[in-house]
Amino acid sequence: MKRIIAFAGSNSKNSINQQLVTYTASLFKDAEVDILDLNDFDLPLYGIDLEQASGIPENAHKFFNLIKNSDGILLSLAEHNGSYTTVFKNLFDWMSRIESKTFCGKPMLLMAASPGGRGGASVLEAAASRFPFHDAKIAAQFSLPTFGDNFNDERVVNEQLNNLLKECVYVFQSNI
Repeated sequence: MKRIIAFAGSNSKNSINQQLVTYTASLFKDAEVDILDLNDFDLPLYGIDLEQASGIPENAHKFFNLIKNSDGILLSLAEHNGSYTTVFKNLFDWMSRIESKTFCGKPMLLMAASPGGRGGASVLEAAASRFPFHDAKIAAQFSLPTFGDNFNDERVVNEQLNNLLKECVYVFQSNI
């Protein structure tokens, strides 16, 4: 059975991206999906002086090993000021010091949810252009705009968007 890790690039306790990734994980029938929470991987802010003084923190190694030992990655990025959240970027920076090919050639379903109408388009664009340099194999992308209108009761309620998400899951699964 395939092993997939799923997480949101957010540390908000009420993260809409965590809700989206959790729902997406429920769409898999023939895979074991581990839903991760970045709050469980606390890390100091990356800096070369800190790395030289203390080394790479254990939580960075733990998260990197989860990626390395998975068959695929579900990632829903929150957008702050048009880019990644600080918590995600910090984790990404620490892991890139372990291995520059951070995503280990794993297939990825890259997603974003936003309360606004663009659905995290800026962060998706940034990730889609950057992650392949770190050996992510982006199999599909999904954007969920106006989260409050399109998601409730723990699912995507807009049927057109829900069908698009299911198509993305199918493409992703065919790549793992």
